[in-house]
Amino acid sequence: MKPRNRFQQQVVEAAKKLPALTQEQIEWSKNNVIEHIARRNDKGKITCTKCSHSWQGLGPLVDTLTDCVCPNCKAKLVVKATNKRVFRTSYYMTVITTCEGYQVVRSIMVKCTARVGKLPEYEHSEVMQRWIAPNGKYCTFAKLRQTMGTMYYDAWIYYTPLELRQENDVYNRIFTDVVYPRQKLIPELKRTGLKKTFYSQKPLELFRTLLSDSRAETLIKAGYTKLFKRIMDSGWKNIDNYWQSIRICIRNNYKIKDATLWCDYIDLLRFFGKDLYNAKYVCPNDLKVEHDRYVIKKAKADAQQEFEKQLEKESEYREAKEKFFGLVFSDGLINVRVLESVKEIILEGKLMHHCVGSYHTKTDSLILSACIDGKRIETIEVSLSQLRVIQSRGICNKNTQYHDRIINLVNQNISLIEQRLAA
Repeated sequence: MKPRNRFQQQVVEAAKKLPALTQEQIEWSKNNVIEHIARRNDKGKITCTKCSHSWQGLGPLVDTLTDCVCPNCKAKLVVKATNKRVFRTSYYMTVITTCEGYQVVRSIMVKCTARVGKLPEYEHSEVMQRWIAPNGKYCTFAKLRQTMGTMYYDAWIYYTPLELRQENDVYNRIFTDVVYPRQKLIPELKRTGLKKTFYSQKPLELFRTLLSDSRAETLIKAGYTKLFKRIMDSGWKNIDNYWQSIRICIRNNYKIKDATLWCDYIDLLRFFGKDLYNAKYVCPNDLKVEHDRYVIKKAKADAQQEFEKQLEKESEYREAKEKFFGLVFSDGLINVRVLESVKEIILEGKLMHHCVGSYHTKTDSLILSACIDGKRIETIEVSLSQLRVIQSRGICNKNTQYHDRIINLVNQNISLIEQRLAA
Protein backbone atom coordinates (compact mmCIF):
# COMPACT_ATOMS: atom_id res chain seq x y z
CA MET A 1 0.00 0.00 0.00
CA LYS A 2 1.32 3.44 -0.86
CA PRO A 3 1.49 6.05 1.93
CA ARG A 4 -1.67 8.13 1.95
CA ASN A 5 -0.61 11.00 4.19
CA ARG A 6 2.45 12.75 5.53
CA PHE A 7 2.55 10.64 8.69
CA GLN A 8 2.65 7.40 6.73
CA GLN A 9 5.30 8.81 4.40
CA GLN A 10 7.49 9.70 7.39
CA VAL A 11 7.09 6.23 8.88
CA VAL A 12 7.95 4.55 5.60
CA GLU A 13 11.19 6.53 5.48
CA ALA A 14 11.94 5.77 9.14
CA ALA A 15 11.33 2.05 8.59
CA LYS A 16 14.28 1.95 6.19
CA LYS A 17 16.57 2.70 9.14
CA LEU A 18 15.19 0.03 11.48
CA PRO A 19 18.03 -2.39 12.35
CA ALA A 20 17.66 -6.08 11.65
CA LEU A 21 17.02 -8.45 14.52
CA THR A 22 20.15 -9.24 16.49
CA GLN A 23 21.61 -12.69 16.99
CA GLU A 24 21.07 -12.22 20.73
CA GLN A 25 17.33 -11.72 20.19
CA ILE A 26 17.13 -14.77 17.96
CA GLU A 27 18.99 -16.94 20.50
CA TRP A 28 16.72 -15.68 23.29
CA SER A 29 13.68 -16.78 21.32
CA LYS A 30 15.04 -20.31 21.03
CA ASN A 31 15.41 -20.60 24.80
CA ASN A 32 12.38 -18.64 26.00
CA VAL A 33 9.70 -18.66 23.32
CA ILE A 34 9.62 -22.20 22.01
CA GLU A 35 7.84 -24.85 24.09
CA HIS A 36 10.28 -27.76 23.89
CA ILE A 37 9.00 -31.33 23.96
CA ALA A 38 10.21 -34.33 25.92
CA ARG A 39 9.16 -37.41 23.93
CA ARG A 40 8.32 -40.42 26.16
CA ASN A 41 8.13 -43.74 24.30
CA ASP A 42 6.35 -46.95 25.25
CA LYS A 43 9.37 -48.18 27.24
CA GLY A 44 9.47 -45.05 29.40
CA LYS A 45 12.54 -43.59 27.75
CA ILE A 46 12.42 -39.79 27.61
CA THR A 47 14.24 -37.79 24.93
CA CYS A 48 14.76 -34.04 25.08
CA THR A 49 14.05 -32.58 21.65
CA LYS A 50 16.18 -29.52 22.42
CA CYS A 51 19.53 -31.24 23.04
CA SER A 52 18.64 -34.89 22.09
CA HIS A 53 19.67 -36.19 25.54
CA SER A 54 17.79 -39.33 26.68
CA TRP A 55 17.12 -40.85 30.09
CA GLN A 56 14.83 -43.39 31.72
CA GLY A 57 11.64 -41.91 33.18
CA LEU A 58 10.20 -42.60 36.62
CA GLY A 59 6.79 -43.75 35.44
CA PRO A 60 3.95 -42.44 33.26
CA LEU A 61 2.17 -40.50 36.02
CA VAL A 62 5.33 -38.97 37.49
CA ASP A 63 6.70 -38.06 34.06
CA THR A 64 3.54 -36.45 32.70
CA LEU A 65 2.08 -34.80 35.82
CA THR A 66 5.22 -33.25 37.31
CA ASP A 67 7.57 -30.63 35.95
CA CYS A 68 10.18 -32.06 33.63
CA VAL A 69 13.65 -30.54 33.30
CA CYS A 70 16.29 -32.00 31.02
CA PRO A 71 19.26 -33.15 33.19
CA ASN A 72 21.65 -32.21 30.39
CA CYS A 73 20.59 -28.79 29.02
CA LYS A 74 18.33 -27.82 31.99
CA ALA A 75 15.51 -26.83 29.61
CA LYS A 76 11.97 -26.98 30.96
CA LEU A 77 10.11 -29.56 28.88
CA VAL A 78 6.55 -30.66 28.21
CA VAL A 79 6.33 -34.46 28.29
CA LYS A 80 4.32 -36.12 25.52
CA ALA A 81 3.80 -39.87 25.53
CA THR A 82 3.94 -40.76 21.85
CA ASN A 83 5.92 -42.65 19.24
CA LYS A 84 5.93 -39.57 17.05
CA ARG A 85 9.46 -38.57 16.06
CA VAL A 86 8.98 -35.12 14.52
CA PHE A 87 7.50 -32.14 16.37
CA ARG A 88 6.76 -28.79 14.73
CA THR A 89 5.85 -25.78 16.83
CA SER A 90 5.58 -22.06 16.20
CA TYR A 91 5.22 -19.09 18.54
CA TYR A 92 5.28 -15.30 18.47
CA MET A 93 7.96 -13.15 20.08
CA THR A 94 7.54 -9.41 20.57
CA VAL A 95 10.43 -6.95 20.49
CA ILE A 96 9.82 -3.47 21.91
CA THR A 97 12.20 -0.92 20.44
CA THR A 98 12.48 2.60 19.01
CA CYS A 99 13.51 4.07 15.67
CA GLU A 100 13.75 7.67 14.54
CA GLY A 101 11.60 8.87 17.45
CA TYR A 102 8.86 6.27 16.93
CA GLN A 103 7.90 3.47 19.30
CA VAL A 104 8.04 0.19 17.40
CA VAL A 105 6.39 -3.11 18.34
CA ARG A 106 7.90 -5.92 16.28
CA SER A 107 6.21 -9.34 16.01
CA ILE A 108 8.39 -12.30 15.05
CA MET A 109 7.12 -15.77 14.20
CA VAL A 110 9.57 -18.35 15.57
CA LYS A 111 9.32 -21.91 14.25
CA CYS A 112 10.99 -25.04 15.52
CA THR A 113 11.25 -28.46 13.87
CA ALA A 114 12.49 -31.04 16.38
CA ARG A 115 13.40 -34.60 15.42
CA VAL A 116 14.06 -37.20 18.11
CA GLY A 117 17.78 -37.87 18.34
CA LYS A 118 18.76 -34.71 16.43
CA LEU A 119 19.24 -31.09 17.33
CA PRO A 120 16.23 -28.90 16.50
CA GLU A 121 16.07 -26.65 13.46
CA TYR A 122 14.86 -23.08 13.98
CA GLU A 123 13.38 -20.52 11.62
CA HIS A 124 12.20 -17.01 12.29
CA SER A 125 10.40 -14.36 10.30
CA GLU A 126 9.37 -10.85 11.28
CA VAL A 127 5.71 -10.71 10.24
CA MET A 128 4.43 -7.41 11.63
CA GLN A 129 5.52 -4.01 12.95
CA ARG A 130 3.36 -1.39 14.67
CA TRP A 131 4.82 2.11 14.44
CA ILE A 132 3.54 4.55 17.06
CA ALA A 133 4.20 8.28 17.03
CA PRO A 134 4.65 10.34 20.23
CA ASN A 135 1.10 11.68 19.78
CA GLY A 136 -0.44 8.19 19.65
CA LYS A 137 -0.93 7.92 15.89
CA TYR A 138 0.09 4.57 14.47
CA CYS A 139 0.38 2.51 11.32
CA THR A 140 1.14 -1.12 10.55
CA PHE A 141 3.73 -2.88 8.44
CA ALA A 142 3.04 -6.57 7.79
CA LYS A 143 3.56 -9.45 5.43
CA LEU A 144 0.67 -10.62 3.30
CA ARG A 145 -1.67 -13.25 4.74
CA GLN A 146 -3.31 -16.25 3.11
CA THR A 147 -7.02 -15.45 3.31
CA MET A 148 -8.48 -18.12 1.03
CA GLY A 149 -8.80 -21.78 1.90
CA THR A 150 -7.69 -21.47 5.52
CA MET A 151 -9.38 -20.91 8.87
CA TYR A 152 -6.27 -19.24 10.33
CA TYR A 153 -6.20 -15.45 10.33
CA ASP A 154 -2.40 -15.37 10.68
CA ALA A 155 -1.43 -17.69 7.82
CA TRP A 156 1.46 -15.47 6.77
CA ILE A 157 2.97 -15.62 3.30
CA TYR A 158 6.55 -15.51 4.51
CA TYR A 159 8.29 -14.67 1.25
CA THR A 160 6.35 -11.39 0.91
CA PRO A 161 7.98 -8.18 2.19
CA LEU A 162 7.00 -6.15 5.23
CA GLU A 163 5.01 -3.28 3.76
CA LEU A 164 2.59 -0.62 4.90
CA ARG A 165 -0.86 -2.22 5.17
CA GLN A 166 -4.39 -0.97 5.60
CA GLU A 167 -5.46 -1.33 9.23
CA ASN A 168 -7.26 -4.59 9.99
CA ASP A 169 -8.56 -5.95 13.30
CA VAL A 170 -6.61 -9.14 12.59
CA TYR A 171 -3.39 -7.33 13.40
CA ASN A 172 -4.73 -6.48 16.88
CA ARG A 173 -5.35 -10.17 17.56
CA ILE A 174 -1.76 -11.30 17.03
CA PHE A 175 -0.30 -12.74 20.25
CA THR A 176 2.14 -10.28 21.85
CA ASP A 177 2.60 -11.56 25.42
CA VAL A 178 6.08 -13.11 25.07
CA VAL A 179 8.24 -9.98 25.13
CA TYR A 180 12.00 -9.80 24.69
CA PRO A 181 13.27 -8.44 28.04
CA ARG A 182 15.61 -5.73 26.72
CA GLN A 183 13.13 -3.04 25.76
CA LYS A 184 13.58 0.48 24.45
CA LEU A 185 10.99 3.20 25.04
CA ILE A 186 10.75 6.64 23.49
CA PRO A 187 11.20 9.52 25.99
CA GLU A 188 7.49 10.41 25.81
CA LEU A 189 6.61 6.95 27.17
CA LYS A 190 9.33 6.97 29.81
CA ARG A 191 7.91 10.21 31.19
CA THR A 192 4.56 8.53 31.81
CA GLY A 193 6.14 6.32 34.47
CA LEU A 194 5.80 3.15 32.40
CA LYS A 195 8.25 0.42 33.33
CA LYS A 196 8.53 -3.04 31.80
CA THR A 197 5.08 -4.19 32.86
CA PHE A 198 2.17 -4.01 30.41
CA TYR A 199 -0.68 -4.46 32.93
CA SER A 200 -1.97 -7.43 30.89
CA GLN A 201 -2.58 -5.13 27.91
CA LYS A 202 -1.42 -5.40 24.33
CA PRO A 203 1.57 -3.06 23.81
CA LEU A 204 -0.09 -1.07 21.00
CA GLU A 205 -3.19 -0.15 23.01
CA LEU A 206 -1.17 0.54 26.15
CA PHE A 207 1.30 2.82 24.38
CA ARG A 208 -1.38 4.68 22.43
CA THR A 209 -3.44 5.31 25.57
CA LEU A 210 -0.46 6.62 27.52
CA LEU A 211 0.65 8.85 24.66
CA SER A 212 -2.76 10.29 23.82
CA ASP A 213 -4.43 10.73 27.23
CA SER A 214 -2.64 12.36 30.18
CA ARG A 215 -5.13 10.76 32.58
CA ALA A 216 -3.48 7.39 32.00
CA GLU A 217 -0.12 8.85 33.04
CA THR A 218 -1.75 10.36 36.16
CA LEU A 219 -3.13 6.97 37.24
CA ILE A 220 0.24 5.26 36.89
CA LYS A 221 2.22 7.97 38.66
CA ALA A 222 -0.36 8.15 41.47
CA GLY A 223 0.04 4.40 42.04
CA TYR A 224 -3.46 3.52 40.82
CA THR A 225 -2.16 0.76 38.57
CA LYS A 226 -4.94 -1.74 39.42
CA LEU A 227 -7.55 0.88 38.58
CA PHE A 228 -5.69 1.70 35.36
CA LYS A 229 -5.73 -1.99 34.38
CA ARG A 230 -9.44 -2.32 35.27
CA ILE A 231 -10.43 0.61 33.10
CA MET A 232 -8.22 -0.57 30.22
CA ASP A 233 -9.84 -4.02 30.46
CA SER A 234 -13.32 -2.55 30.20
CA GLY A 235 -12.38 -0.04 27.47
CA TRP A 236 -10.45 3.17 28.06
CA LYS A 237 -13.38 5.28 26.88
CA ASN A 238 -15.03 4.44 30.22
CA ILE A 239 -12.49 6.65 32.02
CA ASP A 240 -14.95 9.53 31.62
CA ASN A 241 -17.37 7.76 33.98
CA TYR A 242 -14.87 7.73 36.83
CA TRP A 243 -12.37 10.53 36.29
CA GLN A 244 -13.90 13.20 38.54
CA SER A 245 -14.22 10.66 41.37
CA ILE A 246 -10.65 9.49 40.79
CA ARG A 247 -9.44 13.06 41.21
CA ILE A 248 -11.20 13.21 44.58
CA CYS A 249 -9.51 9.95 45.63
CA ILE A 250 -6.06 11.22 44.60
CA ARG A 251 -6.63 14.52 46.43
CA ASN A 252 -7.58 12.64 49.62
CA ASN A 253 -4.81 9.99 49.30
CA TYR A 254 -7.49 7.32 49.18
CA LYS A 255 -6.18 3.85 48.32
CA ILE A 256 -8.35 1.78 45.98
CA LYS A 257 -7.46 -1.82 46.82
CA ASP A 258 -10.19 -3.45 44.73
CA ALA A 259 -10.52 -1.52 41.48
CA THR A 260 -13.41 -3.58 40.10
CA LEU A 261 -15.43 -3.21 43.28
CA TRP A 262 -14.77 0.54 43.40
CA CYS A 263 -15.87 1.06 39.78
CA ASP A 264 -19.06 -0.90 40.42
CA TYR A 265 -19.64 1.19 43.54
CA ILE A 266 -19.24 4.47 41.61
CA ASP A 267 -21.70 3.18 39.01
CA LEU A 268 -24.17 2.54 41.83
CA LEU A 269 -23.66 6.02 43.27
CA ARG A 270 -24.33 7.50 39.84
CA PHE A 271 -27.52 5.45 39.55
CA PHE A 272 -28.82 6.90 42.80
CA GLY A 273 -27.81 10.43 41.89
CA LYS A 274 -25.17 10.82 44.60
CA ASP A 275 -22.54 13.54 44.50
CA LEU A 276 -19.53 12.00 42.78
CA TYR A 277 -17.43 15.04 43.74
CA ASN A 278 -17.94 14.34 47.45
CA ALA A 279 -15.23 12.38 49.29
CA LYS A 280 -17.90 11.16 51.73
CA TYR A 281 -19.28 8.97 48.97
CA VAL A 282 -16.36 8.19 46.67
CA CYS A 283 -13.83 7.46 49.47
CA PRO A 284 -15.72 5.11 51.83
CA ASN A 285 -13.93 3.73 54.88
CA ASP A 286 -15.27 0.26 54.13
CA LEU A 287 -15.76 -0.06 50.39
CA LYS A 288 -17.25 -3.55 50.51
CA VAL A 289 -19.87 -2.67 53.12
CA GLU A 290 -20.96 0.43 51.21
CA HIS A 291 -20.92 -1.39 47.90
CA ASP A 292 -23.06 -4.23 49.24
CA ARG A 293 -25.48 -1.79 50.85
CA TYR A 294 -26.07 -0.05 47.53
CA VAL A 295 -26.34 -3.37 45.72
CA ILE A 296 -29.20 -4.35 48.02
CA LYS A 297 -30.77 -0.93 47.62
CA LYS A 298 -30.53 -1.12 43.85
CA ALA A 299 -31.90 -4.66 43.76
CA LYS A 300 -35.02 -3.50 45.58
CA ALA A 301 -35.39 -0.48 43.30
CA ASP A 302 -35.01 -2.61 40.19
CA ALA A 303 -37.15 -5.57 41.21
CA GLN A 304 -40.54 -4.32 40.07
CA GLN A 305 -39.19 -2.59 36.98
CA GLU A 306 -37.31 -5.69 35.90
CA PHE A 307 -40.41 -7.85 36.34
CA GLU A 308 -42.56 -5.52 34.22
CA LYS A 309 -40.02 -5.31 31.40
CA GLN A 310 -38.96 -8.95 31.57
CA LEU A 311 -40.60 -10.16 28.36
CA GLU A 312 -39.30 -7.25 26.29
CA LYS A 313 -35.79 -7.57 27.64
CA GLU A 314 -35.81 -11.34 27.25
CA SER A 315 -36.40 -10.97 23.52
CA GLU A 316 -33.66 -8.34 23.20
CA TYR A 317 -31.20 -10.44 25.18
CA ARG A 318 -32.01 -13.57 23.19
CA GLU A 319 -31.51 -11.75 19.90
CA ALA A 320 -28.11 -10.42 21.05
CA LYS A 321 -26.73 -13.52 22.78
CA GLU A 322 -28.64 -16.51 21.38
CA LYS A 323 -25.63 -17.66 19.37
CA PHE A 324 -23.85 -18.42 22.66
CA PHE A 325 -26.73 -20.39 24.23
CA GLY A 326 -25.91 -23.99 25.04
CA LEU A 327 -22.20 -23.25 25.45
CA VAL A 328 -20.90 -25.37 28.34
CA PHE A 329 -17.39 -26.50 29.26
CA SER A 330 -15.92 -28.41 32.20
CA ASP A 331 -12.66 -29.64 33.66
CA GLY A 332 -14.31 -32.58 35.37
CA LEU A 333 -15.12 -30.74 38.59
CA ILE A 334 -16.15 -27.23 37.60
CA ASN A 335 -18.87 -26.68 35.01
CA VAL A 336 -19.15 -23.29 33.30
CA ARG A 337 -22.18 -22.34 31.22
CA VAL A 338 -23.62 -19.26 29.56
CA LEU A 339 -26.60 -17.72 31.35
CA GLU A 340 -29.37 -17.86 28.75
CA SER A 341 -31.96 -15.36 29.94
CA VAL A 342 -32.39 -12.08 31.74
CA LYS A 343 -34.20 -13.98 34.45
CA GLU A 344 -31.21 -16.27 34.98
CA ILE A 345 -28.82 -13.31 35.21
CA ILE A 346 -31.03 -11.51 37.72
CA LEU A 347 -31.34 -14.70 39.78
CA GLU A 348 -27.56 -15.17 39.62
CA GLY A 349 -27.00 -11.69 41.03
CA LYS A 350 -29.60 -12.23 43.74
CA LEU A 351 -28.26 -15.58 44.91
CA MET A 352 -24.61 -14.57 44.66
CA HIS A 353 -25.21 -11.16 46.32
CA HIS A 354 -23.40 -9.13 43.69
CA CYS A 355 -24.45 -6.72 40.94
CA VAL A 356 -24.32 -8.99 37.88
CA GLY A 357 -28.13 -8.82 37.76
CA SER A 358 -27.88 -5.58 35.76
CA TYR A 359 -25.20 -6.83 33.36
CA HIS A 360 -27.64 -8.25 30.80
CA THR A 361 -27.75 -4.76 29.28
CA LYS A 362 -24.03 -4.79 28.53
CA THR A 363 -23.77 -5.47 24.81
CA ASP A 364 -20.06 -6.29 24.97
CA SER A 365 -20.34 -8.72 27.91
CA LEU A 366 -21.11 -12.42 28.02
CA ILE A 367 -22.15 -13.68 31.46
CA LEU A 368 -21.31 -17.22 32.54
CA SER A 369 -21.86 -19.14 35.77
CA ALA A 370 -19.36 -21.59 37.28
CA CYS A 371 -20.90 -24.42 39.32
CA ILE A 372 -19.79 -27.51 41.21
CA ASP A 373 -22.44 -30.22 41.54
CA GLY A 374 -25.09 -27.65 40.64
CA LYS A 375 -23.97 -25.16 43.29
CA ARG A 376 -23.00 -21.70 42.07
CA ILE A 377 -19.35 -20.88 42.80
CA GLU A 378 -18.47 -17.77 40.80
CA THR A 379 -19.97 -15.58 38.07
CA ILE A 380 -17.77 -14.70 35.09
CA GLU A 381 -17.93 -11.67 32.80
CA VAL A 382 -16.19 -12.04 29.42
CA SER A 383 -15.59 -9.12 27.05
CA LEU A 384 -16.70 -10.14 23.57
CA SER A 385 -14.61 -7.47 21.85
CA GLN A 386 -11.41 -8.37 23.71
CA LEU A 387 -12.15 -12.10 24.25
CA ARG A 388 -10.86 -12.02 27.81
CA VAL A 389 -12.21 -12.48 31.32
CA ILE A 390 -12.93 -9.06 32.82
CA GLN A 391 -13.91 -10.37 36.24
CA SER A 392 -14.96 -13.50 38.10
CA ARG A 393 -16.71 -13.10 41.44
CA GLY A 394 -18.06 -15.44 44.09
CA ILE A 395 -20.68 -14.75 46.76
CA CYS A 396 -20.55 -11.12 47.97
CA ASN A 397 -17.80 -10.43 45.39
CA LYS A 398 -15.30 -12.67 47.19
CA ASN A 399 -12.88 -14.88 45.29
CA THR A 400 -13.27 -18.57 46.04
CA GLN A 401 -10.54 -21.18 46.31
CA TYR A 402 -11.40 -22.13 42.72
CA HIS A 403 -10.94 -18.56 41.36
CA ASP A 404 -7.72 -19.12 39.36
CA ARG A 405 -8.93 -22.51 38.17
CA ILE A 406 -12.19 -21.00 36.87
CA ILE A 407 -10.39 -18.22 34.99
CA ASN A 408 -7.93 -20.73 33.48
CA LEU A 409 -10.84 -22.95 32.41
CA VAL A 410 -12.57 -20.05 30.65
CA ASN A 411 -9.31 -18.90 29.01
CA GLN A 412 -8.65 -22.44 27.75
CA ASN A 413 -12.07 -22.46 26.09
CA ILE A 414 -12.17 -18.85 24.87
CA SER A 415 -11.85 -20.17 21.31
CA LEU A 416 -15.33 -21.72 21.66
CA ILE A 417 -16.74 -18.27 22.39
CA GLU A 418 -14.78 -16.82 19.46
CA GLN A 419 -16.22 -19.49 17.14
CA ARG A 420 -19.76 -18.67 18.22
CA LEU A 421 -19.02 -14.95 17.84
CA ALA A 422 -17.83 -15.42 14.27
CA ALA A 423 -20.75 -17.69 13.33
